[in-house]
Amino acid sequence: MGDKSKGLNAGKKLQKRRLKFRWYKKKYKLSKGGLREKSNPLGKSSQAKGIVLEKVQLEAKQPNSAMRKCVRVQLIKNGKQVTAFCPGDGATKLIDEHDEVMIECIGGKMGRAKGDIPGVRWCVIRVNDQSLDALLNGKVEKARK
Repeated sequence: MGDKSKGLNAGKKLQKRRLKFRWYKKKYKLSKGGLREKSNPLGKSSQAKGIVLEKVQLEAKQPNSAMRKCVRVQLIKNGKQVTAFCPGDGATKLIDEHDEVMIECIGGKMGRAKGDIPGVRWCVIRVNDQSLDALLNGKVEKARK
């Protein structure tokens, strides 16, 4: 009782059964459910532009005691607000309020926060259409917008 179908013409029924029971697997449900895209402020894209609202400093998780430099960004595409990390020494000095920045995912496990910054899942990569890395290394001057 409750066994799989056997026989010559059982292929269709086995296929239907497999499709039904796939939904009990967590990994399949996450990938096909569409919840990841729905809850992600960037949507399906890997990067997004936004306007800097304010500069903030977040305290790192234990056992570290640093103040991590971050910015609050309002995304242009949907108006959602996120906190993005500013990588590099003195990066916040190059970023002012009302600047246009490009953010991308930091990485880490299952799209969650990475490292010792609680709740921060994005980092700044460009400021006013110039690479943050090039600005930090002094290769380009900051553009006025």
